[in-house]
Amino acid sequence: MPDSRIEIARVAKDFSVDGRPLRALDGIDLTVAPGEFVTIVGASGCGKSTLLRIVAGLDPAHDGEVRHDGRPVTGPSLERGIVFQEPRLFPWLTVAENIGLGLENARLSAAETARLVAEHVALVGLSGFEKAYPRQLSGGMAQRAAIARGLVNRPGLLLLDEPFGALDALTRARLQDELQRICAREGITALLVTHDVDEALLLGDRVVVMAPRPGRIAEILDVPALKPRDRRDPVLAALRHVILDRLEETQGAVPQTATAREAGRRPASLLARPDTVSV
Repeated sequence: MPDSRIEIARVAKDFSVDGRPLRALDGIDLTVAPGEFVTIVGASGCGKSTLLRIVAGLDPAHDGEVRHDGRPVTGPSLERGIVFQEPRLFPWLTVAENIGLGLENARLSAAETARLVAEHVALVGLSGFEKAYPRQLSGGMAQRAAIARGLVNRPGLLLLDEPFGALDALTRARLQDELQRICAREGITALLVTHDVDEALLLGDRVVVMAPRPGRIAEILDVPALKPRDRRDPVLAALRHVILDRLEETQGAVPQTATAREAGRRPASLLARPDTVSV
């Protein structure tokens, strides 16, 4: 997979609300080095996904400039793979056929297409499910297929828009670990958007903290922990507090971690020793 570099310079974006311009992004400057994994974290409405769409070439109506390997980004390209929160698999196609869609415009022979599809099926741990249809897959398996489709044409850059946000906690953790493994093995340059501070720290070489209204970069933090990372690493715990404090300073609304979200969905029990309770 080729090395890839992204340069974002003075990017700003306005939307029209009730006939008046609303600034969604303002003065975004960021460079992602070849082979680097950068995560972007912030609360809803801070422009994270809008920025990712601009980098992908899906939203060309903006100020400033985005360059991919020195060339201006003016529209979508096979050089940039993208994975969304929902797998977006075609239900009438098998896993292999869905992954193969990423090669439709690559002008490869049938044999080379089949080889690359098989390689990426194995890469994401779906061997044996090549002929399965999306309805026969779990949410995690469907997202693995979507990741394989994003990688199969060997893009220089992988863009991920909250790819694990709709999954349960256990599946999310497994796919985070799988993504760590794949990126390390393939030397992928990646940009991932997330609400989850823990996910941002687990995966990112750097974490971009965004502030809202208008969306802007509040801080960029290096994550010095070695990969593959352990979620219990004290370095990550210390940085987690720094990011949460920074988010609270800039917006007063702190994104929940995955652990907090899962806890909020479950019944809670309170335990107390009998000798401490009086009626």
